[in-house]
Amino acid sequence: MSSLRPFCLTAWLAAPAAAALLLLTPVSPSRAQQAVQAQAAPAPQQSADPAPASPSQTTVAATSPEQRGITARAIDKVKQVAKSAGDIFSRVPCPAPKDGSKTMGSLPHVAGKLVAGKPVVIVAFGSSSTAGYGASSPDFNYPNRLAAQLRRHYPTADITVINAGVGGEDAPEMMKRLQTQVIDVHPDLVIWQVGTNAVLRNLDPGDTAKMVESGISRIQAAGDADIVLVDPQYSPAVNQRAESAGKMVKLLGKVAELRRVGIFPRFEVMRDWHEKQAIPVEGFVIADGLHMNDWGYACFAQLLGDDIIRSVGQIKIGVNVPADVRAYRPM
Repeated sequence: MSSLRPFCLTAWLAAPAAAALLLLTPVSPSRAQQAVQAQAAPAPQQSADPAPASPSQTTVAATSPEQRGITARAIDKVKQVAKSAGDIFSRVPCPAPKDGSKTMGSLPHVAGKLVAGKPVVIVAFGSSSTAGYGASSPDFNYPNRLAAQLRRHYPTADITVINAGVGGEDAPEMMKRLQTQVIDVHPDLVIWQVGTNAVLRNLDPGDTAKMVESGISRIQAAGDADIVLVDPQYSPAVNQRAESAGKMVKLLGKVAELRRVGIFPRFEVMRDWHEKQAIPVEGFVIADGLHMNDWGYACFAQLLGDDIIRSVGQIKIGVNVPADVRAYRPM
């Protein structure tokens, strides 16, 4: 898909609600039979609108084992429709950026744990974008969406995703809780979203980069966790400070390269949504002009999850991934 039109989003969002309405609607035996028949081509002699049955016929149908079987199958069909609608909401139409990097490195530690069937702990560390401000429900923040995606793909795996996001914070505040909320948890993967509030406060991007590099060094010294940095979001509030935002994005990229950790280029991904895929900004940012909405969080989480899954696939097919190499580019 090269573009996403507003009416497509409307149709997509309406699907779960329609399925939920089906589940709440009582299914009578006659309507249940119609629901089942609708799934197959009708026989020539059947009427599209059968005549109502007499009271005696209704009593027989209600007590007939065959009719009870039809009703049960119809209810199962409704449940399947609802589940399908839920799957649609779980996985959104989220194409990768057209000009995104096609070469991905690996996340060897977390991927190795998943391949080996060992418990996996992921810490989502950051500010309000991690906490989920703007999402209509905690279920729809990005850490929960990521956890749901990985659990669907690895249904027997023991996967824990910890949301360590605190609204309004940036590197100075995050460094104060790095030990207790990240290092002491012994994570297999740390996703560190940082830099946006520094841009909004007109803080020196260079100072932020130095603190983040120091934090990464501490995480790496404490264990074998994979690390992925997430740079600022592309949004009207951030774009008002375009020069500072540009510096922050570049410096975080350099820190990732220097420390051999991952970088999820959220700014470029979101800019691609708008400039290359013709998605209106209000399609992924809420009215405050800063925070992502349900769709934005879902797409962000989905791209991260897809790359974790691909990394697991690399290890399964025997791709040689040195333990000290954490080079990572999404898509």
